[in-house]
Amino acid sequence: MNNLLHYIHALTTFSEESWQILLPVLTKTNLKKGDYLLKEGQVCNELFFIDKGYCRSYFVKDGVEKNIGFFFENDIATNISSFGSGEPSQYYIKACEPLTVIAFNKQKLLKASQQAPEIETLGRHCIRVFATKQEQHANLFKLYSAKERYELLEQTQPGILQRVSLSQLSSYLGISRETLSRIRKRRLQAVIL
Repeated sequence: MNNLLHYIHALTTFSEESWQILLPVLTKTNLKKGDYLLKEGQVCNELFFIDKGYCRSYFVKDGVEKNIGFFFENDIATNISSFGSGEPSQYYIKACEPLTVIAFNKQKLLKASQQAPEIETLGRHCIRVFATKQEQHANLFKLYSAKERYELLEQTQPGILQRVSLSQLSSYLGISRETLSRIRKRRLQAVIL
């Protein structure tokens, strides 16, 4: 829980009293690679703090998985639409390696936030951070070419390039695996020269 507490303090002012109220809301869970945090059609009732490992969110269209997000240590993963509206999720969240998450149960979180305003503030900050990450991914496609999307990812999230497979990364960037391989090869040649 120490990583989560550091994360919370980085987002907002948070007292020991609020932490003690928040603790019963939290559930720490270990998942195996391939386990689901959320499946399409389920209602998302939790925010997941990634303590160790990483997971991805994706949807399936015409039998093909389309990655829309990767969540690493000290990230929040959720389906923000389903979490807020109570509607079924349109995508999956799946562990990509052994994963430890700390889940915030929605109903318990709402009750705890009535006891401590700092918890409500924390919830808003977590949702804001998550929404910002989603917006940044959407903007990749509006503003940048495939090569520029890769370069931006290289600059802003270099760790993703080390941990995510080429197939999953190409899906996330909205390009074929072959195109991604060509972009990477050209980038390596440019660095060597």
